[in-house]
Amino acid sequence: MSKIPFTKMHGCGNDYIYVDVSQHPIDDPVQAAIQWSDRHKGIGSDGLVLIDKSPIPEADFSMRIFNADGSEAMMCGNASRCIGKYLYERTHLWPFPVSEGNGYQETKIRLLTLSGIKVLNLHIFNGIVESVTVDMGEPILEDASQFIASRGLAQGTFVSMGNPHYVVFTENVDLVGETGRALEHHPAFPQRCNIEFARIEADGNIRTRVWERGSGITQACGTGACATAVAAFLTGRAGRKSDIVMDGGTLTIEWRESDNHVYKTGPAEFVFDGEVEL
Repeated sequence: MSKIPFTKMHGCGNDYIYVDVSQHPIDDPVQAAIQWSDRHKGIGSDGLVLIDKSPIPEADFSMRIFNADGSEAMMCGNASRCIGKYLYERTHLWPFPVSEGNGYQETKIRLLTLSGIKVLNLHIFNGIVESVTVDMGEPILEDASQFIASRGLAQGTFVSMGNPHYVVFTENVDLVGETGRALEHHPAFPQRCNIEFARIEADGNIRTRVWERGSGITQACGTGACATAVAAFLTGRAGRKSDIVMDGGTLTIEWRESDNHVYKTGPAEFVFDGEVEL
């Protein structure tokens, strides 16, 4: 039985187990995600993230992410920020130029995900990645509003950020615990859906609670924060830049008019390193 080195990290409380599979391959990531994510009998996490070299020249690295129930996700914004910090501070795989100015440094990573290549812009000070801005690409809207309305879910807004999200604005964001699971499995979403319950606060921030597809209530969701900000703008509740306040922390989201891309900025933190039997 072999031992696999891992690093546990979190972005605004959204915690995952990270493994460099270029050095330590995992044959059955589905079963590993289920066992290791268990918060009583395993390491404890929202899922498992595999970091590897990119198989295509257009990207520098790749990621695969498996939820706590073993299902594979298309993308995770919080996990991608953590990958940026992990690669810069914990590996020797760093061939990238770093620009400097006023004591700060910046560099970019092209990360291949199942929902395409995401560009990570690392904000570095004294060798530490303080925050990461991720170009999440364009939100996918199309005729989703009519699709949802025809299935009795007109009170929310559907936004895809490479993975599906359904955003409900309500004064009672704690409804996420009662109805998140039911909405995830609603017939309107044959591939299931991530659910956000959001409220506009007096200071203009958007308080959001998240039910993630395959993981349940989580402390934060990067793509969910992006979807919430897009939905708030589309429904006239906010401008193009919003602070999304989730259980585990705050992310700044900007939906730029210049390129129609959504940009997400927030922290990433190490929790601990260890080894787990495989």
